[in-house]
Amino acid sequence: MRIDDGELAAGVTLRLLTAGDAEALAAAYTANRAHLAPWDPVRPEAFFTAEGQRQRIQGLLRQHAEDSVVPWVFEEADGRIVGAITLTGISRGPFCSAHLGYWVAADRQGRGLACAAVARVCALARDEVGLHRIEASTLVENAGSQRVLAKSGFQEIGTAPDYLHINGRWRDCRLFQRILHGRDPAF
Repeated sequence: MRIDDGELAAGVTLRLLTAGDAEALAAAYTANRAHLAPWDPVRPEAFFTAEGQRQRIQGLLRQHAEDSVVPWVFEEADGRIVGAITLTGISRGPFCSAHLGYWVAADRQGRGLACAAVARVCALARDEVGLHRIEASTLVENAGSQRVLAKSGFQEIGTAPDYLHINGRWRDCRLFQRILHGRDPAF
C-alpha cells in the first residue's frame, strides 16, 4: 500500500508516523495536555514521555504492518508535530471499514488543518487502503469536531450512550460515517 505524504495547509505536512517521532510526539502531547484532556482518556504519566511514546509508536507501527492501523502526524517545516490522525480497527471483507480519530494542537486550531487532513485521509482510505466506509465519533458536546466531520462529508448516524471512557468517565457520543465508494469489497 502506498500512502503519500503531502502538504495540508500553511506549511504543515501530513506524513506517516515513524519510529523517530517519539520525542516530538511526547513534546506535542505535553504541550497540548490541558487542551486535549476533555476529549481524551485519562493518560498515565508515561504517555507524556519520549519512552512512553516510543512504546506506543512501536505498537502502532506493528499494527500498521498488520494492516489494522494507519497512523499519520501533522508536521511543521521545523519538525514540530502539531497533530495526528489515525485510521484504526481496519476491517476487510464485507465490512471494509475503519474508525477515524484526530487532534490538532491548540495553537493551530481554526486554520483548516483538521478538515484538510480528514479530506486527505478519506481519499487515501478510498484509493490506497481500499475502504468502503469510515466511522468517527465525538463527545456529544464537541461541536468543533462535529463541524469538521460535517464539512468533510460525514453524516450523523446516531448517538451511543456510554460509548467511550473519556476524561475519567463513560461518555455519550455522536456517531458519524462517510461512505467512500460503492464498489464490491476485495476478499
